This record gives sequence, structure tokens and C-alpha cells, in this order.
Amino acid sequence: MMTREQHLVLTREAAAGATQRPVPGRPYAWLRRRHRRWLVPLLAVLLLAQMATAMVTTAVQQTPTIDEPVYVATATDYLHEHRIRYNPEHPPLGKLLIAAGVAVAGPHYDPSYTGTQGDVGRHLLYESGNDPWRVMLWARLPVVALTLLFGVVAFAFARELTGTAGGLVALALYAFSPDLIAHGSLATLDVPAAGFVLTSAWLVWRARRRPRVYLPLAGAALGTAVATKMSALPAVPVLMALAAVSVLTVGRRHRVPPADGPDQNTSGPGHAPPSGVPHTGVRPDRDLARPPGRPSSTGPDRTTPRGAGPDTGMAAAGEPPPSDGPGSLVDRGRRMPPSAPPDTGTGSFPDVPAADGPHLSTVRWRRVLSAVAGAVVVALVAIAVVWATYLAVDPRLRFSPAEPVPALHGLRGRLVDLLPVPEAYRAGMRVQFGLEDQPWQGYLFGHLYTGSLWYYLPAALLVKTPLGLLALGAAGAVAVAAVRRTRPAAPYVLLPPAVLLAAAMTGSRDFGTRYALFVPMFLAVAAACVPRPGRPWTAAATAALVLCTAVSSLRTFPYYLPYSNEAFGGPAQTHRLLHDSNVDWGQDLGRLADRLRQRYPGERVWLVYKGSGVPSSYGIRATDPRTVPAERVHGLLVVSDSAVAKARGRLAELIGSSRPAGDVGHSISLYRR
Repeated sequence: MMTREQHLVLTREAAAGATQRPVPGRPYAWLRRRHRRWLVPLLAVLLLAQMATAMVTTAVQQTPTIDEPVYVATATDYLHEHRIRYNPEHPPLGKLLIAAGVAVAGPHYDPSYTGTQGDVGRHLLYESGNDPWRVMLWARLPVVALTLLFGVVAFAFARELTGTAGGLVALALYAFSPDLIAHGSLATLDVPAAGFVLTSAWLVWRARRRPRVYLPLAGAALGTAVATKMSALPAVPVLMALAAVSVLTVGRRHRVPPADGPDQNTSGPGHAPPSGVPHTGVRPDRDLARPPGRPSSTGPDRTTPRGAGPDTGMAAAGEPPPSDGPGSLVDRGRRMPPSAPPDTGTGSFPDVPAADGPHLSTVRWRRVLSAVAGAVVVALVAIAVVWATYLAVDPRLRFSPAEPVPALHGLRGRLVDLLPVPEAYRAGMRVQFGLEDQPWQGYLFGHLYTGSLWYYLPAALLVKTPLGLLALGAAGAVAVAAVRRTRPAAPYVLLPPAVLLAAAMTGSRDFGTRYALFVPMFLAVAAACVPRPGRPWTAAATAALVLCTAVSSLRTFPYYLPYSNEAFGGPAQTHRLLHDSNVDWGQDLGRLADRLRQRYPGERVWLVYKGSGVPSSYGIRATDPRTVPAERVHGLLVVSDSAVAKARGRLAELIGSSRPAGDVGHSISLYRR
């Protein structure tokens, strides 16, 4: 006994000494390991700081966009009146987030004012004695903070799939995405809804290890997405199905002893062989079905995880991931010890293994029921979050809409009535369906049309996504599905954005890529799968494309909303290809006021402005040229680019007979007459 203890002590001392001994040919490896402890957090902080600087600068300089006054006024009404009255087409959670900033600004609010939700927003910002710059900045800051937190989620998700370097790749692509910066700096709901879907997908992925912990959290994240925008509803069945897959994965990992007894057919680590039977290193429950010539799962020659080559150190699809983060697929090149039984103390659902014998059908039913239970948990928690959101606004759940709610008939109406959500949520769905039934105008590649084009969103994303992100995202989508070590993650990374994009493509409102902001988020995570161990050129290509994305993003600062990539001419040419929130959402009224004061003082100004701002509140004195005969319009003609795209009749004649004189923020065009 003493000899064994002495041997163990010597072994531990030798192992401790080995960690301090320099590796031949790598004399500074210990220094790199020490620096890595602070280098990765430093890089992550720098990337997020860059994004925060860009978003805060944009938030300070931009005037209210078309939707923001509605959300800010609704959030203010939540704070003061605790009722669901305005903007029922969007659930309250995102506006409650905005309300946190509005509470700090403390604007004066007149609850007796009557009008549409747009009228109430303008009255709050411009007719109630409030400073619109201050109110809007504080309303935007909570969304800025949440956008940065979603960047951390993208980093964590990618890190668990491919390692720390992959996490930094995903974070860099996320932090330099012009669309995410543009909409993350606004008091709107698009980034929060997309980010919560990303968070839910990540948590469902983590549930492969600890479903009892992560499935309720995934349901909560999904509930926050659905309680922010109804466009997240198509993700509900997808994430429920992925939750079931995660539970089944846990079931395949856990083993139950045969009915004869716990030790009859078990040997190997942690199990003693039956009396009189020599220890062979073979576990019958794992190795009897092993193909001839394959080493034992617990034998001495098994030094790498199953499915991994000698140079990769990567875990196979069915193995519990190594500790580069919970749920990680990456070993970062370290050799793994022989397989050990999975941890059964991780809070998983009841063990439901594959088994042989007369109880096989029972075990299969248990696995199916556990998977269904996991999906139901996600759905129930999501529904509970939706109810909690409405109760947070008004515990009595009063609903008195300021504008009429359209009736909804047929199958859609019956399905909406069956949903287990508050009445205000169902009313909001009726409003959304009513909006979908209206004929809207769209603009794509210089063509103005009425209705919608199914390919509008893919085309708009092609224009407004940096080329580096497009290339890495496409390659990563292929890699995550084709490479064995990342294939288990493919449904979690690819299915949610694919289903949401397909649903958004059927919509009738071709207003911008803000309806598909989940695409750059998930593309950033998928791009982390491009670098391959043993293929240095993939890492070099990834670094080059990340750098291209960063340069393209920095060049557009601070005009992120009208961004388009270099293949389509950059931000100055976006108005020729797209309109509305892709280019001109009313955000540059303040910049226009500065330009007129600096370069055109005292000059006659004719203005056609598309937005929710009030020009006179920013010192702009202008007249609408469409209200007077064309021969009286002389001086400076100022037209929002969305109005230019839709110009017909008199406005088109005025623009055609004028000469260009520049632009403001790549969203407002100036003409001389």
C-alpha cells in the first residue's frame, strides 16, 4: 500500500514538473500560454468597444427614424399609465426595454392627448417641451447595451463550436456588421428580436449537456423574442424540435445497466469485473458490437476521441465535447484521455439509453417522451414569458386600443383565437395580418413596384452585407454541415435563420434588411467553422476576409444605415438600388439642418422629407415644392432619397429639371434650381 502511494506521489510530482519544462522547439510556449489569459479578453473588449463607439456616435448624431417616436411614446405610456393602448402590433417587451432609458430621460407626457400612435410620438418629442435629442439618446442606449450582449452570445456560441479563435472570428464579424451597428443604435425592436432568437438557439445547443438547466433558459430567450416581435413566431417550432434533438442526444450518451444487475456486463473504468473473471479492458455494453479491427473504447491504444484523427484532437459527433467551454466541440489540439462514462450529475432528463433485449421498445418510448417533454418545456416557458410581459405592463391586462383592430376571418382568424396568449397579443396579430393584406410599394435595383418580390430580402442582403461576411458566412454554412466535427451543430446554426428568412420572404412589406437581421448574426457564428486544423491557408483566408469586413465597415462610419458593399458602389450608391430603412429612414434631419446653416445660410429651401421628425424643430425653414407651380420653385431643392426613388408626376419633373448639388448622409439629395 505504501509503495502504491509513493508511486502516485512521484507520478504527480513528475507531472507537475513536466508542465514547467519548455517544449523542444517552442521555448516561448509558456509565455504564449500566459499571455493568452489576457489577450483573448482584451481582443473581445476592443471589438465590443469599437462597436459601442460606432453605435453611440450614431445614436447621438441621428434624428428619430420613422418607427422610433411610436415606440418611445408607447414606452412612455407604459411608464405613466400602465396600459396597453398604442402599438399593439408589437408585444411590449422591447418597448419595456426602451422604457428603461426613457425613465432616465424623464420626459413630460400628456396622457390626455388623443391621436394615432404616430401623432402621440411627435407630440411627445416636439410639442411637450421635451428635448428630442436627450429623449432619443436615452431611449436608444438600452438597445445599444443589448446589442453588445448579443455580441458576447455570438462569441460564446462560436467558441463552443470551434474554439477561442473561432469565437473571435464570429465576434469580429458581428461587431463590424454595418446593419447590426445601424439598427443596434436605434430605439427599435429588430435587433432585440433577432438577438434573442440567437440566444435561444445557443442555449438549446448547450442543452445537449445539461437539458434541465438550459432548456428552460432557452424557452425564456425564445419567449423574449416572441414578446418583442411577432416575426419571431416561426422560430418557435424550430427551436422546439431542436430541443427534442438535444434531449435525444443526452439519451444516447447515458447508459443503463442490464436488467440482470448493475455489474453483470460492465467493466472498465469505475467498474469491477465479476468474481473470477479477469479484467480485459473490454466493456461488453460498448465493445461487443465493435467492428473487427477497431480498438476498444477503453483499451490502452485509445488515445484520441472517437471520430478524431491523430492530428486534430477534435471530438466526434456523438462524444461529449471537451472543456473549451460547455458544449464545445473543440479540444484545441490537446490529446484526450480514454473515454470515461458521461457525467450523470449534470442535471439531465431521465436517462434514456439505447438498449438491447426485451425492454428495447420501452426504452425507445422513454426517449421519445423525454424528447417531447423537452420541447414542451421550451414552449411552456416561452408562453409564460409572453404572459409575464403583458402583466408587467398592466397586472389587470386591460386593453383599450387607440385605433381600431381589424377583424380576421377564416382559418387565420381561428388559429389566432386558439393561441394561449393574452387578448392584446391576439389583437396585435390581427393588426399584423391586416397590414400584410395591404398593397405596399417596393423599390429594388431602380425598379418601383407595388406588392412584394419573394427574392427581395436575399437581394437586399446581398447588397448590404460586407463581402467578407458574405464569403465567410457562405463557406461556414457549408463547413458546419460538411465537416464531421461540427456537423452536430449544423441544425442549430442553420435551421433557425433559414426558417425565419423563408417566412420573412413571404411578407408583403419590402422595406429593408431590418426584417432579416438574424442572418448576419448566424452567419457570423457559422463563419467561425471555416478555419480547419492542419490547413493553415483556411486561417489565413479567414483573417484576410475579417480584415476586409472591418475596413469596409470603418469606411462607412458614421453613415451605417445607407451602407452597401463595394460590389454595389458603397453607401453613396445605395439609394439607386434600395429605399426606406435600407437608406433613408428620416435619420439625417439634424445633419441637414447643420448643412443648411453652414453652407446655405439665408437661402430659399424647398423640402420633400420622408420621416417622423419635424423640420422646424431643428431650425429648418422650408416649403413643400409640390404645393406651388413648378416655375416658382427656385433655390435649393432638398429631397429624401426614398421620395426620390418613388418620385412621379410633379416631383419627378422638378428633380429632372434640377442639377445635383450633393447629399447629406447618403440619404438626402440636394439639387439646384
